[in-house]
Amino acid sequence: MDTLTADEFEQLVIDELDDLPDEMVDGLDNVVFVTEDLPEDGSLDLLGLYDGVALTDRGQYGFGELPDRIILYRMPLLAISDDLDELKDQIHITLVHEIAHYYGIDDDELHRLGWG
Repeated sequence: MDTLTADEFEQLVIDELDDLPDEMVDGLDNVVFVTEDLPEDGSLDLLGLYDGVALTDRGQYGFGELPDRIILYRMPLLAISDDLDELKDQIHITLVHEIAHYYGIDDDELHRLGWG
């Protein structure tokens, strides 16, 4: 699976994002989705990252704030996927996981719900 280009990977992420339920994505506000090859530390351990302030922790989140970011890392996701179908599944799971962080759901709760 290491032959997928950055553009092809980004299109898969867009497709999976489009397939998520409306009730999950309609509440997203001031969030951008980004794809990168690797996390800053260069490891293959991190599949995605929510970079922002969870909805439950926002106080005066005002006009002009930089958008939160949900980042999906191409190389780690490719490394754990044996084929295209598995990659799509992993992208889907990672999107749900990071969107959950946006809504204030922590890793413990995600594990309890089977998404950790």
